[in-house]
Amino acid sequence: MAKPIVLQLGDDIKWNHDLYKEFTSKFDIRRSYSMPRAEFIQALKDKRFGDFFAIYRPFWNTGGEMGNWDKELISLLPSSCKVYASAGAGFDWVDTETLASRGIIYCNAAAACTESVADGAIWLILSTFRLFSWSSAAARSGDPDQFVDANKNLGAVSRNPNGFSLGIIGFGKIGRRIAEKAHKSFDMKILYNDVVRMPADLEKSSNATYIKDMNELLATADCVLTATPFAGKTLLDAAAIAKMKKGAKLINIARGKLIEEEPLVAALKSGHLSAVGLDVHYNEPHVNKELIKMRNVEVLSHNAGASLDAHMGFERLGMENILSFASTGKAVTPVNAHLINKSPSATSSTVAALLKGCAFIISRIPAPLDPSISAASILVSVIPGATRFTRTPLPAYASDAAAA
Repeated sequence: MAKPIVLQLGDDIKWNHDLYKEFTSKFDIRRSYSMPRAEFIQALKDKRFGDFFAIYRPFWNTGGEMGNWDKELISLLPSSCKVYASAGAGFDWVDTETLASRGIIYCNAAAACTESVADGAIWLILSTFRLFSWSSAAARSGDPDQFVDANKNLGAVSRNPNGFSLGIIGFGKIGRRIAEKAHKSFDMKILYNDVVRMPADLEKSSNATYIKDMNELLATADCVLTATPFAGKTLLDAAAIAKMKKGAKLINIARGKLIEEEPLVAALKSGHLSAVGLDVHYNEPHVNKELIKMRNVEVLSHNAGASLDAHMGFERLGMENILSFASTGKAVTPVNAHLINKSPSATSSTVAALLKGCAFIISRIPAPLDPSISAASILVSVIPGATRFTRTPLPAYASDAAAA
């Protein structure tokens, strides 16, 4: 029996050779290496990689030469493709909704870089409170006058973070780990805002207090930190920044486009904000020229999650996701699983399976399907006299459970 095909993007495996040996024993690995977009599209059209079951991208720095995974690319994937496991935490470069509409699970690797990102966040917290960016720039300038200036004057305006409040926007695994480290290291008071409140045990282990209204968190926290995915909309614009507590600090370790930088510059110049720490930038790889001139601004090159430990974890977690999905039908770190059961194709597949062999009935199913309508409801609408069965609860199917 032929092994399922996995399309591996980018470089060779570098660390987890034992797991890769198991991986290659179960899958037929096809490679795209570093194809530019036009060549990759043609390869998909020509079915050069065959009818692959999964896509595996073990590294963040390679395997993305084809550009964003949008509808154009996703439409060319074979119907056999069921899972895409990639390095990295963010997924604003891949259209997870379109993948879901094709019944494809997308798995990120945030769990593999949680410690690295949290450590980077702790550095930015410490640097913004203590203004180490000023001290570092003065020392690196080689100018004795700048050195003396920082040496004499920085201590009059820098603060220890101990006891101040940290407001975290986005309280997933990374946000919670930042909270734990900030509380244990600096005894900071942890506030958080998220669309979903965490269970009581997670709040307790993170020493965190839920703030339902983000504006309340902005007005309350001494330091605001964004740790939420970018969903296509700026989170902190001029109006939101104006609501922040006077003299507060702002840190972004998530995605650059979450924060508008022009009002950020204005808030720093006016003194409304006292310091800013950015691992990510609105126009990456370009960094705002006004911000880099300010000694109360710490800037990094999107490196918070970049460590050898994280890369080793990316490599392993991607394989674990594909192996798990192949053996159990469930991935380890799915991002869009909740969307797949609501997609038209998923509902259509459920209905077709239930009516297998009933060509006349299948021909009456409307297309395209509304994903908000359950498979059970569609059956009632297309089977003659089926309404008489509605007095008895119809069996629950997996695709209906999420749509309910």
